[in-house]
Amino acid sequence: MTIRAFDFAHQSTTANPKHVESLVKFFESGVKQPDHYGFGVEIEHLPIRKDTGKAVTYAEPHGIRNVLQALTQYYDPANEYYEDGHLLGLGKPGISVSLEPGGQIECSLGVLRHADDLDALYAEFRRDLDPILDKFGIRLVNFGYQPDTSYKEIEIIPKHRYYAMQKYFGRIARFGFCMMRASASTQVSIDYFSEKDAIDKLRIGTAIGPILAWFFRNTPNFEKEPNPYPLLRQEMWDWIDPQRTGQLWGLYDDNYDWEHYAVDVLTTPVFIADLSHTPEYTGDRPVFSAPYDDAATLYPDRELNQAEINHIISTHFNDVRLKNFVELRSWDSLPIARAQRLTEIVSNLFYTRSEFEGLLSYFDGLTNLDVREAKADLQAHGADAHPYGQSLDFWREFLHAEGTLDNEPGDPLRPDFFQA
Repeated sequence: MTIRAFDFAHQSTTANPKHVESLVKFFESGVKQPDHYGFGVEIEHLPIRKDTGKAVTYAEPHGIRNVLQALTQYYDPANEYYEDGHLLGLGKPGISVSLEPGGQIECSLGVLRHADDLDALYAEFRRDLDPILDKFGIRLVNFGYQPDTSYKEIEIIPKHRYYAMQKYFGRIARFGFCMMRASASTQVSIDYFSEKDAIDKLRIGTAIGPILAWFFRNTPNFEKEPNPYPLLRQEMWDWIDPQRTGQLWGLYDDNYDWEHYAVDVLTTPVFIADLSHTPEYTGDRPVFSAPYDDAATLYPDRELNQAEINHIISTHFNDVRLKNFVELRSWDSLPIARAQRLTEIVSNLFYTRSEFEGLLSYFDGLTNLDVREAKADLQAHGADAHPYGQSLDFWREFLHAEGTLDNEPGDPLRPDFFQA
């Protein structure tokens, strides 16, 4: 008998059919032709003071707000993002700059046609940014967590979404404040060519993400002490909120499809209500905590608009996330050389047809319990782990994950500072 895991999720809620149709159409809009695929790469950076090594926050003198203001000269004024008069984001063709809750500086690069295009676009981002950072006594490092600053020392940026998120995660999550204020990641987004291809990529990405996370681990310290977790990013996210993190519910059910994904995100409490782009809303508090309300409760009985869809999807933080592309989210912040190598590996595994078909064949019959066991094995045993019954040496060869540039420092001024 096949137990379908999704049947046991959201047992007291029902999605609005018009909302489900909206999301399915959104996923359909992402279908690409096999010869027109691309990448998106997001790298979050930890800003620290040159003289102290401490985290730099948004509002402090000579802080991240001043950096963004000075950076506007290189970006399109039409793409400046403000909230209550606070500048929080910039954009121009190929590069977007945004802030994570603790003032971490994220660059979103792409769409890239080839993995080796990443280096040039990232160099352009840093060419404009680095002289400004130098002016304000700041430098950026690439680690999964602030090396010498506790989350308690970091204030979140002035954004209503993050105020609501902090209120929620601060009460229900084990690592909520740590993740928001002091962590940083690398994410790679890939295209899909059909509904089946999208589901296949969600499944394979979820299965191999923790293994690649081990090969690209990059978190020497946690809360100013040596990091005790082989995969700190996984440990934080797996314990934050099981409604919206880890594996997608029912992903390995044989009937899983876009509609299941849509129902999942629509019937999970959104936890952050954002009605700022809902024309029917007439209240004075468009963004607020909503720990029990799902989309059917909050949004009108009609098809959802683009802003509403993007917000609802963004309230889920699974290991692999579906938008109108597939977003792989398992990795610590990486220096550019390692980020490019990671992108090369992802490109080979997911876009080389023979490689991807080999992965599908190898993982045929995989279950959600298999993935949970592999993740737990890596977290418990580190270098001695045998995810899916195979050694890490096997996986490095099988996934073509040689040359992961393990000696490339996340902080060039600390060339011997690495995760143990």
